[in-house]
Amino acid sequence: MAISTAARPKILVVDDRADTLFAMESALAPLGYPLDRASNGDDALKAVLRGGVAVVLLDVLMPDVSGFEVAHYMARLELTQDIPIMMITGAGQDPTLATRAFELGVADFVVKPVEPWVMRTKVRYLYETSRRLHSLRERLRAYESGGAPEHPEHGAAAPEIAGHPLSRPA
Repeated sequence: MAISTAARPKILVVDDRADTLFAMESALAPLGYPLDRASNGDDALKAVLRGGVAVVLLDVLMPDVSGFEVAHYMARLELTQDIPIMMITGAGQDPTLATRAFELGVADFVVKPVEPWVMRTKVRYLYETSRRLHSLRERLRAYESGGAPEHPEHGAAAPEIAGHPLSRPA
């Protein structure tokens, strides 16, 4: 069953430069995923707090609220801590920036310019992984709340991963 575009989570692209936003959106368009944009860290935080974001592509160096501050804030909130972040920088190869980003728990750190096919490949992986994690969490919540349909052997249905049922602990 296909999911409507309206129900599909978005990729949030965050950069303070309009030309970079346009270039990243153009590179990602062939994936067919819904895209949203933010031109500063404050708007990025508002967008992720509204929900429906599967992946964030986040510029590192922005005025006012930096990409590091956005990543730090997202890591602290249960609502946003599992959204994968790809940090992108135009500052060149800088081990200090990369180390700081990975210490914040970002999924990837990329230096501009980024080949469009590389970006699409990485984003597709992050997006699909995020969707699977979200689906597993929803199924776990349903299982824990007893909202799963009846299963003949166990009373409530045992959730499945990759077609293999998980039994309830005794």
